[in-house]
Formats: sequence, structure tokens, C-alpha cells
Amino acid sequence: MTESATKTALVTGGSAGIGAAICQRLLGDGFHVVSLDKQEPTVSDVRLTHVTVDLTNGAALTEVAAEVARQSPILTLIHNAGAIRANPLEAVSADDLATLSQLHLGAPLILAQALLPAMKSAGFGRIVLISSRAALGLATRTAYSATKSGMIGMARTWAQELGPSGITVNVVAPGPIEATEMFHDVLPVGDERIAQLAKSIPVRRLGRPDDVANAVAFFASETAGFITGQTLYVCGGASVGTLQI
Repeated sequence: MTESATKTALVTGGSAGIGAAICQRLLGDGFHVVSLDKQEPTVSDVRLTHVTVDLTNGAALTEVAAEVARQSPILTLIHNAGAIRANPLEAVSADDLATLSQLHLGAPLILAQALLPAMKSAGFGRIVLISSRAALGLATRTAYSATKSGMIGMARTWAQELGPSGITVNVVAPGPIEATEMFHDVLPVGDERIAQLAKSIPVRRLGRPDDVANAVAFFASETAGFITGQTLYVCGGASVGTLQI
């Protein structure tokens, strides 16, 4: 593949937090980036195109995905957008599960299907799904952990199907990542539990958005062509022990 043919990426949830860090890293690596998000982006670059869409709306996303795919071949898909909906088992609703199923599983399915023709035609593709350390289980995360762990099974299946076409599919599963809206919705800035959480992680610190972006950039690179169906926990070692928030 030529460099120009591999250098357009679609990123979901690219307007803030981990998504913004991923966009910035890919821009720095020479990509053109198409970001799909409900919010306006915090990153500004001539090679960044923002498209406003609610990824929980399957019909709207299908329309946007088809239009984006028509405009230019996109050979890299990074599905980062996510939500938690934390609730103890007694309070989990069917809507929680349905909404997060669409956001975490339905959205990447719609996008992958729209982009696959270009990837298969090129004989090259990179799909990276952002799961979570919570896929291993975490209290109050029934809908979140169920759908984030579903991503891992979906990626392993896609890896088997798409490998012969030169398309790799991998998962990055972050642990606690500070300076993100999702993290501070659970632990507000200044909460004393933040320091306690950092001490419970083997590397004795919380993750940063750039930690995740670096892992994504590796899986998205041409040099990662012999790696597929894998899950990389970017969690400071939290996945090898217990984690309490």
C-alpha cells in the first residue's frame, strides 16, 4: 500500500477526552481524520473533518456512514465513543442495555459494513475498537461491561473473517483514564478517592488519554499487520488484579 492510500481514518467520539487524543495522534502521524460525534471538536486542523451524529441513532448513523464512505476511501476505523450508565443490578434498565448495545456494538457494525468495500478493494484495513478494563467485570457496570466485553468477541470474529483481505481488527481496553469526562463523571475533580485509586494500580498512577492514543496508533499502523484479534489492556496493570472505585 502507498502511504496516501492508508492515511484516512474515521474516529468516533473524537471531540474530547480519549477520542480527541486519538485524533491528535493520528493527525500527527499524517492521517486525514473524520470524526463522528454529537459534540463540536476541541481539536482544530485542516486535515480534521467533523460530522455531527448521534451514534445511538442507528438510522442516522447508517445514513452518515454511507455518505462518508462515498466521499473517499477510508481504510482505518477507530470506534472510541462510549458511555457508562452506571447502576447496581436492581436499577439496570432494558433501555440501558439497548442504548449501550447500539453505541458499543451496533455503531461499529454499521461503520465497518460501510467501510469494508474500500478496505477489501485496497487489500488493507485497520479496525480498532475501544473497550474497557471493565470488560473483566466491575461493580455497577452491568450494561457497560456486558457490551464492552461483547466488543472483544466481535473483534475476534471479525479478525478471522477479514484477515484474508489484509484487514486487522484489534481492541484497546483502557483502565482508569484521568482528564476525561467519563472518568470525572464518576470521580469529580478533587475527590480524595482519585489518589486512592491511583495507589491501587500497579504502576501507581492513573492513565492519560495519550496512553490510549499511543496504543491505538500502533494497531492502526502498517507495521502492525501481523497482529489481529488481540486485546491490549492499557491499564497500568489494573487488569491483573482487583480494581475498586
